[in-house]
Parts: sequence; structure tokens; C-alpha cells
Amino acid sequence: MDRVKRMVSERPVVIFSKSSCILSHTIKSLFNDYGVHPTVYELDEIARGRDIEQALSGLGCSTVPTVFIGGELVGGANEIMSLQLKSALKPMLINAGALWV
Repeated sequence: MDRVKRMVSERPVVIFSKSSCILSHTIKSLFNDYGVHPTVYELDEIARGRDIEQALSGLGCSTVPTVFIGGELVGGANEIMSLQLKSALKPMLINAGALWV
């Protein structure tokens, strides 16, 4: 769990993903459309990806994508899309220093 905390504290937006997951691709595309370049960890392609996945599960995230903004757990695809529909995602990205206006 300490490793995950360290990973998410180093960048404004971090996405834990799997390369074959369509929801992960959709969320990554949403951030790219904003001009945000998240740090993406493909759990099925990195060393110790399974350990990281278990640590995320311990935080209450049992699916991918799992998104952190400003070092804080935001959630998965449902939470990100909900924030987008409420026009709350962009202000979060600005506050985290991931997006400049």
C-alpha cells in the first residue's frame, strides 16, 4: 500500500489500468481530450502489477480503471464520468495542477 501511495503522490493524475480494458481506454481518452497527460500504470504489463492490484483492492477499488487526482483516490470509470457530467472534473484537474486555463 505504501508503494501505491508513493506512486500516486508523484504526479497530478494517475490511472491504474489494464491494456485490454475498454473502460480504461475511455477514461484515458477523456483526460487526453482535456490536454491532461496522466501517468498510466498498465497493471497487466508492469512488474508487480498483481501486487499493486491487490493494494488497490485494499483501498476499495477492485476494478480498473482506478483514478487518483492530486494524490487522492477519485474512483473508477463511473465516478470519473459522473464528475464529468456534473462539470466537476475540470476544476479538480485545475486544482491538482494537471490542467492550466
